[in-house]
Amino acid sequence: MSWFRKKVYPPFWESYTQCFKEKPNAEVENIRFVVFDTETTGLDIKKDRILSIGTIALIGNTLKVSDNLECYVKQDLYNIETVKIHGILKEGTINKITEKEAIIQFLEHIKNAVLVAHHAAFDVAMINQALKRLHLPKLKNKVLDTGHLFQKSKLDTSKKHFSLDQLTLLFNIPQHDRHTASGDAFITALLFVKLLGVLKKKNTVLSLAYLQRSNERIGLL
Repeated sequence: MSWFRKKVYPPFWESYTQCFKEKPNAEVENIRFVVFDTETTGLDIKKDRILSIGTIALIGNTLKVSDNLECYVKQDLYNIETVKIHGILKEGTINKITEKEAIIQFLEHIKNAVLVAHHAAFDVAMINQALKRLHLPKLKNKVLDTGHLFQKSKLDTSKKHFSLDQLTLLFNIPQHDRHTASGDAFITALLFVKLLGVLKKKNTVLSLAYLQRSNERIGLL
């Protein structure tokens, strides 16, 4: 009957899942959002690896600068072609940790927060692949996509997908530290706040269900 035994997960995963036993805040203004970004060796979810993770939290449209995470991952897989984008060298002075330690730190930081990313499908998939390599289930957090939220705003219906660069220009957001995980997380957080403001004008009361609702998957640009 060994097949019937409950699978045992490491303490850090059990601690993460315990967070979801808490009843989440119903009002958007009181929800802890964690905006995050990953820099990777490429765009192949199965073959490529995470190079760095950057996050910043916000509650009630206020960025919590001290509530953040930035970590760099040791590179077992190295793609010199992508270095010109993210600037992360295989060696160097930056302190790097194992992929496992990066995931542990990420889970400890996000807890049961609602995650936010631009074209979130890719970043979530990269985290889930890292979890799979650790023989763990997928992320349990709810996720919002700023690409999807921009679609909801109907500010520009000329096409379905807009890159982060395009939206930062549209909303006049400075592109400081673009293509670093922490920099892109901060930029996306500013974009998220602006989009919430636009959507609030269209809908007096914002709900998480409304922000999540989507009829189609957001692509990657």
